[in-house]
Amino acid sequence: MGRNLMPDFQTLDLEIDNGLAVATFNRPDKMNTFNPAMIRDLLALFDLTDADDAVRAVILTGSGRAFCAGADLGSGGDTFDYDKREGREDIGGVNRDGGGMVTLRIFRSLKPVLAASNGAAVGIGATMQLPMDWRMAAEDSRYGFVFSRRGVTPEACSGWFLPRIVGMAKALDWVYSGRVFDAQEALDAGLVQSLHAPDDLLDAAKEKALEMTSASAPVSVALARQLLWQGQTMAHPMDMHRIDSRVFASRGRSTDVREGIAAFKEKRAAQYPATVSDDLPDMSWADEPPFA
Repeated sequence: MGRNLMPDFQTLDLEIDNGLAVATFNRPDKMNTFNPAMIRDLLALFDLTDADDAVRAVILTGSGRAFCAGADLGSGGDTFDYDKREGREDIGGVNRDGGGMVTLRIFRSLKPVLAASNGAAVGIGATMQLPMDWRMAAEDSRYGFVFSRRGVTPEACSGWFLPRIVGMAKALDWVYSGRVFDAQEALDAGLVQSLHAPDDLLDAAKEKALEMTSASAPVSVALARQLLWQGQTMAHPMDMHRIDSRVFASRGRSTDVREGIAAFKEKRAAQYPATVSDDLPDMSWADEPPFA
């Protein structure tokens, strides 16, 4: 049986079962549009999953016809006016983008994160998926980086993530035009890794999450996730060499290594003793800037 933690959230249903945390946006009547409560819930979600050693991976999906159909436009023309926004934060006098707070939190997650995009994924519904490790979509899902058609600009750090995922030319095409495109185009461009029949999507995401994590040491996965994502910010391979040498050395002394090698030799499944909550080595190299 899973553990239903839904009462902790306003905009998410969360179930943890078989090592997987499945978080489902639960505003189908609003097409799961993004609001301040969703920001708070998503930040809390990843704090919770990082701290829970029962969680090996996180899957984010939506209820109804949408993954997340962008910002809640209930405030009309004031929707993107930071001076009128609830609970705003700032960086040196500049108001912080709430979507960016979410994507940066996903970026530094200690557990792999998968998107099971079940319908419309527009605006922040598309950009919040960019720092996720594996993106899967229903065959009838649609995407859109529609900011220019709303009079604003790309947010949620998408100017950093999107060109790295699909290349600059495709990123510019989607962002300049603001057009909505189908799942096949998303797949062809590398925005998503696989397409599935709508009824099969969540099961496929669970299968992929277990494939990625069930036989691996959780601490090694947490560290590898940060090494690979943080490596995107480094200017020279020597920068990564300095860091991964230190991380590799710390793992080489761990109880996980002894167990992993013994299990391999004995042809059995490994039972890794180290936990993410207690046994991560120093990760100060992965710290975000002080404002984050």
